[in-house]
Amino acid sequence: MARKSGPTILQEELYPPSAERVREEIDDARLIDLDVDEESPFLRGQKRVSARRGSLPKKTANRLLWAVVAALVLCSAGIGSAAMYRYGERSWRFRVESSDNIEVTGMQNATKAQIMEVMGADIGRNIFFIPLAQQKAQLEQIPWVESASVMRFVPNRLKVEIHERTPVAFARVGPRMALIDAGGTLMELSPKHKFSFPVILGMNPGEPLSTRAPRMKTYGEMVGELDSGGARYSQDLSEVDLSDLEDVKVRVNDPAGDVLVHLGSSDYLRRYKIYVTHAQAWRQQFQKLESVDLRYDNQIIVNPDMERTAKTAALSPAAARVAAAAGVKPAALLTRIGPHDRTIPKPAFELTAKKLDPKAATAGPKKAALRSKTKKAAKPWKASAKAKKAASPAKPASAARKKFSGGGGQKPSPGVAKNQANQGAGQ
Repeated sequence: MARKSGPTILQEELYPPSAERVREEIDDARLIDLDVDEESPFLRGQKRVSARRGSLPKKTANRLLWAVVAALVLCSAGIGSAAMYRYGERSWRFRVESSDNIEVTGMQNATKAQIMEVMGADIGRNIFFIPLAQQKAQLEQIPWVESASVMRFVPNRLKVEIHERTPVAFARVGPRMALIDAGGTLMELSPKHKFSFPVILGMNPGEPLSTRAPRMKTYGEMVGELDSGGARYSQDLSEVDLSDLEDVKVRVNDPAGDVLVHLGSSDYLRRYKIYVTHAQAWRQQFQKLESVDLRYDNQIIVNPDMERTAKTAALSPAAARVAAAAGVKPAALLTRIGPHDRTIPKPAFELTAKKLDPKAATAGPKKAALRSKTKKAAKPWKASAKAKKAASPAKPASAARKKFSGGGGQKPSPGVAKNQANQGAGQ
């Protein structure tokens, strides 16, 4: 079959330039957007695939998943904690079995009985239900305990740490002797330690701590001032009378005889040095040195009137023995009686004549008459004894005063003049 002859079709005619530009634009559009409706006439058409979308976004779903996991963890932890709490509450392993499970440290003067009186109630209790704050407050009510701490250790052990008070003096409170700290708290005498302190007078049994604290502050100032020069003068004191803070009186434990020294309310060291300097000369000048008043400037009163000194209560023999064992100086254990208190005390028991001589009760009338004659004969002797006593001269007063000033004509202070007038009236 012969070909049909005809003119040849050129490529330019088949693909004109305008068609090429349209094709390039179509190809570029296909690369940019696959959803273009126009398709290349020379490529197979692509089939669209539909994507299935969920009802929640992906981020929200992840958050919900983490929330569910956290809730499950919290529930598991809560269930485990409840189980552990139930086990710790009922298990015998967490009970304080005996006092061996209670450890006490820092205890020197406080007794184990005082500590166990507070902590003994916890024996047999669960360690997790012991009120530590309440036990701490009760321990600090013990006089020797300044502060305390109570700690629990699993499974069944308690530890108590005690910080005790530091005593600074003895205190004579009524008929008993006690130790006292710088804040005014009274403690019982400890048989374990022996102290070397002066005895403080002027403390009353029923007074509150708020009245003892200012007195102890004055005592601390005085002791600090007396020991500031390194001489340790406070070691020479056996008693310190704080009943009047305007007139602090100290009793010096002198080998030649104890002396009561009035130091006033300030300048304790200077006034005490005056006593130390002139004590020997005063002993040579006066027959007996009992007291010295150094409260007034440029004036010293030797052996002032002591009748107005308050009489302290006598210590019982048992209290005196305990105080001596604790280190109280013998001069502070004496009970001093004033000039108007020299009465013979009533005996604890009396023996009648019948008990002394049972035969006298059954004696006849002759012996009774003989006894009556003997009594009558004794009357003149009693009268002569009374006459001798009346004829004896009265004892001179022991009070004497010495002025210590630059000018001889200086008038004494009003307090000294009053003392002199009272002594002249007494004489």
